[in-house]
Amino acid sequence: METTVVSTSTLAPDEFDRNVPRICGVCGDKASGFHFNAMTCEGCKGFFRRSMKRKAAFTCPFNGSCTITKDNRRHCQACRLKRCVDIGMMKEFILTDEEVQRKKDLIQRRKDEEAMREAEKEARRPRLSDEQSHVIATLVEAHHKTYDDSYTDFCRFRPPVREGPVTRSASRAASLHSLSDASSDSFSHSPESVDTKMNFNNLLMMYHEQGSSPDSSEEEGSSFSMLPHLADLVSYSIQKVIGFAKMIPGFRELTAEDQIALLKSSAIEVIMLRSNQSFNLEDMSWSCGGPDFKYQVSDVTKAGHTLELLEPLVKFQVGLKKLNLQEEEHVMLMAICLLSPDRPGVQDHARIEALQDHLSETLQAYIQLHHPGERLLYARMIQKLADLRSLNEEHSKQYRSLSFQPEHSMQLTPLVLEVFGSEVS
Repeated sequence: METTVVSTSTLAPDEFDRNVPRICGVCGDKASGFHFNAMTCEGCKGFFRRSMKRKAAFTCPFNGSCTITKDNRRHCQACRLKRCVDIGMMKEFILTDEEVQRKKDLIQRRKDEEAMREAEKEARRPRLSDEQSHVIATLVEAHHKTYDDSYTDFCRFRPPVREGPVTRSASRAASLHSLSDASSDSFSHSPESVDTKMNFNNLLMMYHEQGSSPDSSEEEGSSFSMLPHLADLVSYSIQKVIGFAKMIPGFRELTAEDQIALLKSSAIEVIMLRSNQSFNLEDMSWSCGGPDFKYQVSDVTKAGHTLELLEPLVKFQVGLKKLNLQEEEHVMLMAICLLSPDRPGVQDHARIEALQDHLSETLQAYIQLHHPGERLLYARMIQKLADLRSLNEEHSKQYRSLSFQPEHSMQLTPLVLEVFGSEVS
C-alpha cells in the first residue's frame, strides 16, 4: 500500500503549479485552494480560523508528533494546529467579521454587475420579432409549395431536343395547359373555357384556362431545337412564381393592376433566382433530375439566346451560389425582388415600397442573428438584385428579337407570350 506524501510547500498562490493535484498540506485531503497562506482543504481552513479566533491552547495526549490524516485529523487538535503553522498558515491572514462581510458584499456586487452586463448584452443581441418570424415561415412555406426539387413535372413538357430540327411530335403532353393539376395549390382551372390563349390576369385571379396541345403533325420548325422544351419550362416557372407571389404577406391586398405589373416585370428575375437551387458549380450547369433535364449553356443557345445574356447569367449564378445563402435568406431575396416599387406600370408605389422595406428589415435582422460576423452579406445580396435588372433587360431584348420571327414565336407558350410579349402600360 502506497504512502500518501503530504507536501509542506509554502509556495505563494501565483507560484502554484496548476498541473499538480491540490492536496491539503495539513491532512492530505483534497484541497480547495490557498487559505491563510497555505494550500488546505475546507475542513482545515475552518479549524485554523476557529482556533486562532478563540486563541485556543491544545495539548497533545501523546508525545506531540501525531501524524495527521484525513481520517484522524480530529483526534489530536494540538498536532493538527501545529501542522497548520508548520505549512505556513498565518493568523494575520484571517479576516475580521466585518472584513468577511465586506468581502461577501464585494463578491455579490460583482456577481450583480456581471448579471447586469449579461442582461444588457442579451438585450442588444439581434433577435427576430414574432411577426418577422411569421413572415419568414410564411415565405418558406410558399416556396416549398411552389418549388418541386424533384422536378417530376419536367417529363410532362415537350421533350428536350438537343440535336436536329425542331418537330412537333406526337408527344403532346408538354403544353402548359395540361399542367393545371401539377401547379401549386394557389391555382384552379376553369373546365368550361376552351380558348387556347392563357390570359395573365385570369391566371393571377386563380383561374387556369384549359386548352389543347399544339397540333401533333410532324412539322418542321427552326434550328432552335430546345426552344419548345425551355419555353414550357419557363412557362411552368412563371406559374410557380405567381403562386409564390400570392402567398407573400401583403401581395394579395395590392390592386390587380399592380400585381400584374410586378409579376410581368419581375418574373424572369425570380425565375433566375429560383434556378440557383439547381445550379451546379462544378460544371456550370442546371441539374434538374435525370440526364435529359441537365442544362448546359449550349442548351440555352439552342433556344435562341446568345452569350450576351448567358455569360452574365452564369456569372450571376456562380456569385449567388458562393454566397451560400440559407433557404430563409433565399426566399426573402425572391420576395424583395418581386416587390420592387420601381417596376414599370406600378401605381401604388408607397404601399409596395412599404412591403419591400419590411421584408428588407426582416432580412437584415435575420442576417444579424445568423451571420453576426458577415457585415457585407446583405449588401452583396442587394447587389444581386441590381445584376438581375441588367439580365432582365438583356433577356427582354433577346426575347423581342426571337418573338418577332413567326417560326420561333409559334414554339412559345401562350403564357410566355402574355408575360414577355408586351410592355406594361
